[in-house]
Amino acid sequence: MSPASDTRDALTSQLAATIQAFENSITACPPAVWGERIGPHEFWYIAYHSIFWLDCYSSAAVEGYAPPAPFTMAEMDPAGLYPDRVYTKDELLAFLAHARATALGAVAALDDAGAAARWKFGRYDFSVFEKFLLITRHLQHHTGQLQLLLRQGGAEPPRWVRQWPNS
Repeated sequence: MSPASDTRDALTSQLAATIQAFENSITACPPAVWGERIGPHEFWYIAYHSIFWLDCYSSAAVEGYAPPAPFTMAEMDPAGLYPDRVYTKDELLAFLAHARATALGAVAALDDAGAAARWKFGRYDFSVFEKFLLITRHLQHHTGQLQLLLRQGGAEPPRWVRQWPNS
């Protein structure tokens, strides 16, 4: 293995572990914690927000990105619009499966030149490699929020996922 493939493999392992920890949190969420309102502090919305940006940032280009149906582009609206309805756990798990494939496929395709290429969106200006570190950190941040909501709702949060696939 070359250092570049070792680095890509480590990034894949940690991103996949983060996605799995996030999925485990969604799966563990009981209906009473899921939330029924439209707003930023509901479990379902934090999950949706996280998946939207995982998928968007992992796609080939943010410009022209569109999430799969039934999801909309409201998450990108500068006015801070929220979805017009509460998404179900099954809808978000399907979206997460799609986003996981997008993200891990993009990392698997990285070569040295692709990892070093610049990725710019809004105020972000990173290498593509650093973009995937940002994606991992963002998803782990929200996994922590979801686990706090699980605890506050009386549910047992899932265990830590150290690495993928040997967790």
